[in-house]
Formats: sequence, C-alpha cells, structure tokens
Amino acid sequence: MFAQPITPDLLMTPSDQGDIDLDVDFAADRGNWTGKLDFLLSCIGYCVGLGNVWRFPYRAYTNGGGAGAAMLLIVGLVAIYYNMIIAYVLFYLFASLTSNLPWGHCGNWWNTDLCLEHRGSKHGNGALPLNLTGTVSPSEEYWSRYVLHIQGSRGIGSPGEIRWSLCLCLLLAWVIVFLCILKGVKSSGKVVYFTATFPYLILLMLLVRGVTLPGAWKGVQFYLTPQFHHLLSSKVWIEAALQIFYSLGVGFGGLLTFASYNTFHQNIYRDTFIVTLGNAVTSILAGFAIFSVLGYMSQELGVPVDQVAKAGPGLAFVVYPQAMTMLPLSPFWSFLFFFMLLTLGLDSQFAFLETIVTAVTDEFPYYLRPKKAVFSGLICVAMYLMGLVLTTDGGMYWLVLLDDYSASFGLMVVVITTCLAVTRVYGIQRLCRDIHMMLGFKPGLYFRACWLFLSPATLLALLVYSIVKYQPSEYGSYRFPAWAELLGILMGLLSCLMIPAGMLVAVLREEGSLWERLQQASRPAMDWGPSLEENRTGMYVATLVGSQSPKPLMVHMRKYGGITSFENTAIEVDREIAEEEESMM
Repeated sequence: MFAQPITPDLLMTPSDQGDIDLDVDFAADRGNWTGKLDFLLSCIGYCVGLGNVWRFPYRAYTNGGGAGAAMLLIVGLVAIYYNMIIAYVLFYLFASLTSNLPWGHCGNWWNTDLCLEHRGSKHGNGALPLNLTGTVSPSEEYWSRYVLHIQGSRGIGSPGEIRWSLCLCLLLAWVIVFLCILKGVKSSGKVVYFTATFPYLILLMLLVRGVTLPGAWKGVQFYLTPQFHHLLSSKVWIEAALQIFYSLGVGFGGLLTFASYNTFHQNIYRDTFIVTLGNAVTSILAGFAIFSVLGYMSQELGVPVDQVAKAGPGLAFVVYPQAMTMLPLSPFWSFLFFFMLLTLGLDSQFAFLETIVTAVTDEFPYYLRPKKAVFSGLICVAMYLMGLVLTTDGGMYWLVLLDDYSASFGLMVVVITTCLAVTRVYGIQRLCRDIHMMLGFKPGLYFRACWLFLSPATLLALLVYSIVKYQPSEYGSYRFPAWAELLGILMGLLSCLMIPAGMLVAVLREEGSLWERLQQASRPAMDWGPSLEENRTGMYVATLVGSQSPKPLMVHMRKYGGITSFENTAIEVDREIAEEEESMM
C-alpha cells in the first residue's frame, strides 16, 4: 500500500481545516482582537446605540405603531456632535445624584410663568384630563432653559456664551473615549464586554418596572397595534428603511474597521446575522420599555398616548425624565436610565474614533502606527475643540444642523457608490470567489441579488425621495437662515465630492490614453489580495514574491509550509499547472 499524499493546509478550505487555531494570522504591529467575542460585542455595541432607545420608538410612534475619504469625513462630523449627546447624558446622570430631581417641579430660577407640573390625580384614573394648552412641563424648561440655556442665544448666528457645565461634561466624555481606545482594539475590545452587555440589564429592569405601572397597557397597545392605512404612505417605508440604515451604521466605516482586525477566516456570515438580529431585538425591547412608561404618563395626565412624546432628543431628555419624576425612588430610576444611555452611546463613539484613527494610521503606518496612542489623543483634542461651539447657548442649533446634513444624502451616495464599485467594477464573481476563499462557501442567490439589484435600487429610491421631499432644518419654532441651510448642504456635498476627486486622482496616476487610464484605474492593484502572505492561496499565489517562476505553489510552500512534508502533492500540483500552460500555448 502506498501512502496517500497529504493535502497541505493552504489547499484546504476553512471547512476542511476544522478547529484549526487561526489566532496566528494577524500582523502584530497593527494589532488584533484579543478574544473571540471582542469583534462580535464591538459590532453589537456599535450598532445598538442611542437611536435604539429614542429614534426607533419615536419612528414607530409617528408612523402608526407596530469609500474612503468621504466615509472618513462623514464619521468625523458625526463623532463631533455624537459626543455632545453623550455630554448631555453625563449632565443628567450627575443631576440624578440627588434626593429630588431638579426637573420635577416649578419654582426654580429658570422656570417661567408657563411652567405647570403636569401631574394627574393621585389615583391616575385619568377621569379629569388636564388642560395642557399653553403650558410647559418643568422637565422641558429644565432641558431648554437650564441645560441648554437656549434663551441666551438669538439663533445659530449668535451662539452666545459657553456653558461651562456642558463644556466640562464634553471634556469628560472625550477623556472617557480616549482612555477606552488608548490601546486600539485591545482596550476597546475589552471595554465593550461591559458597555455592550450592561445596557441590556438596565433595559430589562426598566421594562419590568414599566409594564407593572398603571396604564402601561395603553402604551403597549398603541405600540403593537398597527394602523394599516399608514402602509399606503411612502413615508412609512422610507422611515423604516432609514431607521435600519442608520441603526446598523451602514456606510460609517465602523463595521469595516472592526472587521479589518479579524483573523482571515472569521465567520463573518454568522456574525452578520447575530449583529442584525441583536440590533432588531434591542429596538423592540426598548420600544416596550418606552411605550409602557408613555402609557403610564397618558393615564396620569389624562391625554392620549400620541400626545405625550416629542421627537428626537425630546424623548430622552424631556419626556422620559418627566416620567421618572412620577415614579417612587425617581432618582434611582433616572440614574439607571441615563447610565444605560451612557453605555449605549460610548461603544458607538468608540467605533467612530477607531474608524478615523485606523484609516489614517493605515495610510501612514511607518510614521503613525508606533505612535498610535499619541495620535488618538490629538484626534480627541481636535474634535473636542471643534465641538466647543455645541456647548454654547445656541449649541443645539449647530447640533441639529450637523445631525440633519452630516450623514444624510452624502452617506447614501457613499453607500450606493461603494455597492456599485464592488459589484460592477471589482466584479460580483471576484467578490464571491474571495468570500469562498475566506469562509469555505459562496454567498447564496439572495445575497448576490441584494448586492447587484435590490440594495442599490432601494438606496437610490431613498436618495431621490430625500431630495424630492427636502425640508429646511428647524428646531421647534426656530427656522434656520438661508446661509445655515447652504452651509449644511455644502457639508453633505463635500463628502460626495471626495468620490469623484478620488477617481480623478486614480486616473491621473495611470499612463496612456484616457480609455487606457480608465481601464487601469478600474482594475485591482498588482499586489491586491489578503494582507498576510500566508493567506494568499488560489489565484493570489501569483502575487507572492518569487512567483514569477513557473512553480508559484512551490514558492509558497518553501516560504510558509516547508517543502519536505508536502513534497509529493506540491510537485504534483506544479506539474498540472505546467501542463495547463503548455496546452494553452
């Protein structure tokens, strides 16, 4: 009996290799996840953020119940104002450390004559509805007149003075973020074990407390009862698509950055389903927690559920804090709520900063990678200084402008371009072959249909709809001036212009006629392939150093596998390659 030749590892697919230890296939100087759950929890923490608590419930509430440099620019603008929201959360967190919540009653220096403590009867039967017309709740005046001190500003053009309490909270937020990303994914990957899991414990506590309140069923019923006539409106479908689009963080670069620290054969297919499912479940749970409290408020105030809440920050910083004042041990529940918001916001902010730092250090690895901690600190300082305008009396106007335009149509253009470039320019066949090499199986028909047709068509429809239905920004009764609108539009266009600018640079670097340059610029680079040479198997063997010889597999074996143990198989495969080349000639 002759011994059968042993198939070398580099000819095996991941499914053939079983539980092989893949922790060795990373570049030590760049860093990598230190545990198998780091990547998964980081993605969940990145996708599950503040939007799951206030944006998703509000969208359900209002709609009837139940590439590169461009990406870097977008995520930079978002990171500036996103950390300001975390600063607001810190402000409320510290304000909750008291026996009586300061937004629970009128009579403070910041209150006006319109302030009315919106409380119903003690029994909360809602038999005598309150006349709330023309009145303002103490929680709303606390938010607008004390926290924001918006009365000190005449508009976006005159922001007023810096609110030093907010300035210090923003500084603390950036210090926390810097300390958590100090050592890159090695540190942030461990922090997310807490920030990505602890919010679920608090959310569960708030949910149990919410559903046990009198009148909670009103909110839950409103949440679960679909109003089917809304399905005839295109706005509902657009809002639903946008919610998933922003909630998963598509186009912000965070998922791509985290994935870049994976081992080559990480089962990203499985992780994708876990992250998307976790994001959806979190939004649904948050909806139950929020709407149960809104139902309680509806019964206490004697008003319908759809007249209780407000849009955007109003839910997190006005309505829910007001609900906390109606509960026994209100400071305790308030602290838990804002601590949950803090942990939800931080891991998303980690992803934003890690995206920026990784993108720039990968572009200049020789200079920046050894000093990554210092560079991360400089980025945090620069963004803190740029965010100081958000701490002024009129800072909310700037935050609304950034929120409306920094990641609006520009983000959709980036994602559409990326989708078309990968499927049309790089090629869907190449993409599927690469995935097969990494995972051991090819993507199914559904995924290929989404990449080729469904996703670009849906995103294009969203883009057209957002342009056709364009509405100027506003904050309450304040309407932004024309110059501010123009500034916001330019902000969005600037990220879009990065795409044709990059294409132009790529074409100018090539030689020959215009058509030849376009062809060359549209092809993968000669060294394109897995970043680590030991992972360059299959068609990528030809990109190895020394592979110009007629036996590229032998070159690979000598360098990484050793020729002795795989000699028979290697020679046999090389002979087959030589025979194919001769037959082609």
